[in-house]
Amino acid sequence: MKDKLVIDIETSNTFDDVGGKHNLEKLSVSLVGVYSYNSDRFFAIREGNIESLADQFKNAGLIIGFSSNRFDLPVLKKHFNFDVMSLPSFDILEEIERTTGKRVSLDILARTNLGFGKTGHGLDAIKYYAMGDWEALEKYCLQDVKVTKDLYDLAERQGYLIVPERWGGNLKKVEFEFPDLSAIAPAEIKNGTLF
Repeated sequence: MKDKLVIDIETSNTFDDVGGKHNLEKLSVSLVGVYSYNSDRFFAIREGNIESLADQFKNAGLIIGFSSNRFDLPVLKKHFNFDVMSLPSFDILEEIERTTGKRVSLDILARTNLGFGKTGHGLDAIKYYAMGDWEALEKYCLQDVKVTKDLYDLAERQGYLIVPERWGGNLKKVEFEFPDLSAIAPAEIKNGTLF
């Protein structure tokens, strides 16, 4: 069975460092956190070894993330010789936006549905990187992967997540449609391009 991968990336620089959000390609990936359903394990890949994920990504039946289609995958593009944007993906935030027209933070969504959330802020990851504290960076990133995985598993199990409205505190039940993984054909690679 093709693997499902939950991913989250950390960067060593900020949007301010690269001239704004429109310069995603200028961000530098410091760490990629991954959970593999087939091997039931969490692991992290540091800068300099990111290309080692190529085969796992190409052969995955589904890439799962939170804002991954807007952030993680576009930032990762330069590390692979195939189009990561064409991989089958499930972006939890994108699904929520499609239904509600609004965004919600991973932390708030997790605390509402799981009773626990993130262990810090994204800027903490940049601080850990600058200090050379790889242990703290990996712990932070893999907690985000765990939160994302647990949200995906819950949504798949019950068919929905509860999304709090930013103002007013109302709760909205957002239903999800999940891709039929059996219908996903193996990717065909030609000349370094995913077709």
